[in-house]
Amino acid sequence: MKKTITKHKSFFAVLCVSIFVLSHIAFAQQVPLGQDDLVQHLNEELSGESAKRNLEFISRLHRMRGSRDYKKATDFIQSKLVAYNLESIEMISIPTDGKIMYGTQKSRMAWDVDFAELWEMENQNGSWTHKTKVADWESIPLVLAQDSYSGEVTAELVNIGAGTSEADYANKNIKGRLVLTSSQPGSVVPLAIEKYGAVGIISYAQNQVTAWYKENENLIRWGHLESFAKTKTFAFMVSLKQARAYQKRLKKGEVVTMHAKVIANQHPGNYEILTAVIEGSDSKLKHEEIAFTCHLDHPRPGANDNASGCVAILEVARTLKKLIDENKIERPKRTIRFIWSPEIEGTTALLNFRPELADNIKFNIHMDMVGGGPETKAIFHVSKSPQSIASFINDVAETFGDFVNKNSDDYASGKNVRFPMVSIEGGKEPLQAVLGQFHMGSDFQVFSEGSFRIPSIYLHDWPDRYIHTNYDLPANIDPTKLKRSGFIGASSAHYLANFGTEDLPLLVNLLKRQVLKRSSQMLQYSQNLSSEARENVKHYFWVHEIERFNSMQSFANITNALKADYSIFIANLQATIGKGKKRVLTHDKASIVYKRNNEIKGPMSVFGYDYFTAHFDPNKNTPAIFNYNGERGSGYEYAYEALNFVDGKRDILEIRNLLSAEFGAIPLEIVIEYLNALSTINVVY
Repeated sequence: MKKTITKHKSFFAVLCVSIFVLSHIAFAQQVPLGQDDLVQHLNEELSGESAKRNLEFISRLHRMRGSRDYKKATDFIQSKLVAYNLESIEMISIPTDGKIMYGTQKSRMAWDVDFAELWEMENQNGSWTHKTKVADWESIPLVLAQDSYSGEVTAELVNIGAGTSEADYANKNIKGRLVLTSSQPGSVVPLAIEKYGAVGIISYAQNQVTAWYKENENLIRWGHLESFAKTKTFAFMVSLKQARAYQKRLKKGEVVTMHAKVIANQHPGNYEILTAVIEGSDSKLKHEEIAFTCHLDHPRPGANDNASGCVAILEVARTLKKLIDENKIERPKRTIRFIWSPEIEGTTALLNFRPELADNIKFNIHMDMVGGGPETKAIFHVSKSPQSIASFINDVAETFGDFVNKNSDDYASGKNVRFPMVSIEGGKEPLQAVLGQFHMGSDFQVFSEGSFRIPSIYLHDWPDRYIHTNYDLPANIDPTKLKRSGFIGASSAHYLANFGTEDLPLLVNLLKRQVLKRSSQMLQYSQNLSSEARENVKHYFWVHEIERFNSMQSFANITNALKADYSIFIANLQATIGKGKKRVLTHDKASIVYKRNNEIKGPMSVFGYDYFTAHFDPNKNTPAIFNYNGERGSGYEYAYEALNFVDGKRDILEIRNLLSAEFGAIPLEIVIEYLNALSTINVVY
C-alpha cells in the first residue's frame, strides 16, 4: 500500500497544546485521584525485602504443573496467607487427565521427574564408562525438556542442525542415535524420532530474540516436548557453548558417544489453583471482585518469570490486609481476590470450571515478571487491555504508573521526594515504566478474551535477557522494583474496589488528560499512513474513547451534566483533529455477521494445546492471518482480536476496519478466510 506523508498544521498545534497541558498537569498533580492517605500508607508498608525473601524460597522449586515441587510452592504461599490473616483461603483442584476439556484447554497431565543425567562416555578396555557429566537434573532441572519420558540409552551423537526439514537428514544415519539440534525438541520429533529412528534429543535451542540474543553462550534454555504427542521420548537441553564444542568435534570426524538416563512421566493430576480474598464491606457490592493474578508454574529458578509476580501479589495481600486490620485504610467495598495458578491453562480451566468467578470478577490485575533489576536489562510495562475491551481501568493503572515514574525519576535525580518508593535493600534507579501499550503473552489475555471480556492491566518486564533460562536467578531481582510493582497494583485495586459516583469528577478529569495524550500519540502514528488508513484510525480512536467513558456507567451514576460536559470536550477535539471515517470496500462476504458460540470459552491457542489446530481440517490450508504481520501487530494478535470482535452485531468489514485501526492495515480477504475457518469448527456461527 502506498503511503503518503501529509503535515497538517492542526495536527501539530494539537500535539504541542497536548504536551504543554500534560506537562503542567503532571507537575501539579502530586498524588493521583485524591488517594493521598492510601499512597502514604502503601509507601510505608509495602516491603520489597519481604517479597524477595518469599521469592528466594519459591525459586528453589521446579514448579512444573501438577508436580511435587509445585505443591510445595502452593503450600508455602498458603502458609503465608494464613499468617497474613487473609480470608476464604481455598485450594481449587481441577482434575487433569490429558482428555478433559475446560473450554478451549485440553487438560495436560501432571509431570514429575525423579532422575535425569547425561554423560559423555569413553571406551576403556572394551567397556563403556562415564567420562564427563554433561547435564544433571538435580543440579539444574532446566537440562531436561518439559514432558520428557523415561528412557536409557548409550548412543553416538549426530548433528542435524535445525532438524525440521528433510534436507537436514540428507546422508545421515541417525537410527539408534542421539541427535543434536538447534530447534525446540518437540519440533524435531516427527522426523528425527518417528521417521528416522533417533532414540533421544539434545537441544541447544536459543532464547527469545532480543538485543542480547546469543550474547551469553552459557545460557541453558527451557525446552519443550509436545504434551499430547503420540511418540514419547526424552530431550536434554545444553548451552550454546556446549553445542559448539560438540559440533566442532563432530565436524572433524570424531565419534562422540553419550549415555542418557531419564526417569520421568506424565500422570493424571490436578490444576492446583490457590486463592484467597479480602472480602468487600458493602453488602450490595462485595460480590463484585478485583482479581490479582499471576502464574506460579515455572522451571527452577524462574525468579523473575514468575516468582516475582507471585510474591508481588502476596505482598499486596499482606499489606492491604494489615493496613485494614490496623484501621489505617478502610476495608474496600468490593472484594479483592488473589489467585495463583498454572500459566494460561490453569486460568482457562478455572474460568470454565468456576464460571461464577468469571461472572464476579470485574477487573483483572495481572503480574508476570515484575522484579527484574538492571542486570536483566528489563523494561517495565503497565500494559492495557486490547481494543476489543474499552475500560477506564487502564487509565487508573497508568496514572499510578506515571506517578511512580515521576517520583522515582526525581528521587534518582537528587530532588527531595515525598514518595520515592524505594526499598532499603533495593536499587534507586527511576522506574521509567512504559505506559499504555498492548502486549500479549500471559494469563490476562484469557480474562480479556471475548468469552469473558474482563478488562485487565498487565504489569510486566520486557525484554529480559535471562527469561526462560538457568540465569533467571533471585540475585537479579530488585526489591525496589517489587515494591513499585506492588504499589501500582495495590493502589489501582483499592481505588477500583471503592470506585463510585463520588469519584467521577476526578476520574473524568483524568480521562480528559489521557485523551489528550492518546490523541497526540495517534496523530504522530497516523501522519505517515495513507489518507484512507489515517481516517480509519481516527474514526475508531473516537469510538474507543467514547466507549472508555461509557465503561464507568456500570459502576457509577453519570449525570446528564457530566455526560454533556464530556461530549463537548470530545466534540471540540474532533473539530480540531477531525472525526475520521470508516474504510469502505465492496465484497460479497463483507456484510456477514458472525456470533460467538458461548459453549466454547477461551482463546484458540492456550498452553500446550491449540484448539484451532486440533479441530481444523488438516487437509485445508492454514489461514493466512496467523502469518500476517502488520505495522503494530503480529498474526497471533490479529487472530486473537478478530475473534474478540465477533459479537453478533459487527459484520466482517467492521471487524477488518477495527483490526486495521489497532494493528495496521489487513486485507479483508484474510479476515474473511479466518472467520470462515472458525465457523467450520463451530467457534462462530
